Amino acid sequence: MKKIISIAMTLIAAVCPLHAEIETTVGADIVSRYIWRGCDLGGAAIQPTLGVGAAGFDLTLWGSTGIVDWTDTKEFDITLSYGVAGLSVGVTDYWFNAGPEPYGRYFKYGKETTNHLFEAFVGYDFSFASITWNTNFAGNDFKADGSSAFSSYCELAAPFSLGGAEWTASLGFVPFESPLYGTDGFAVTNISLTGSKELGITGSFSLPISAGLTINPCTEMAYLVFGFSF
Repeated sequence: MKKIISIAMTLIAAVCPLHAEIETTVGADIVSRYIWRGCDLGGAAIQPTLGVGAAGFDLTLWGSTGIVDWTDTKEFDITLSYGVAGLSVGVTDYWFNAGPEPYGRYFKYGKETTNHLFEAFVGYDFSFASITWNTNFAGNDFKADGSSAFSSYCELAAPFSLGGAEWTASLGFVPFESPLYGTDGFAVTNISLTGSKELGITGSFSLPISAGLTINPCTEMAYLVFGFSF
């Protein structure tokens, strides 16, 4: 992991001007349930974020660990992205402690033993709406015959303000067969509406809170999730 982070930091340093302002992100979300792209990945979780960015490049570390049920899947992701004028591109290394490697060891990259997933993504933000396409290009994503599944997911999102809160409506779908998302062809897996606002605690401190409804027509499931951020 140190080698991966070192390479990413070297790349950012090499392409960014010396005068570029470096921004750091440190925070965490706590959610009542971990729902990802319409898929249920576990119960209540704490999800820390650590990131650094400059001149349009961002390196972000993100994780998820169950709070109540410690048997929930543990996750650690590394994302390197670049954004300019609404366009964003990048790659993410997802790691889960569950998979072919029974002990969840991180530094396993063999085809038959890795718990990593490698995904490339491209998106565009039109300000009134955005679209993002994601495709796995390597890692633990195979069809029953052993061939790479190249699981993909596309999401359309539209933000808006209403009643003193910020809202986002999203529609996500899987375009073709994917064991990862549990589909045998085209399927809508995520219809969601999320609202967020600042909850005033004192005159100088407020807590960002959110609540979201997610419906997965593919699995015929619905979830209502609450979360807050630090």
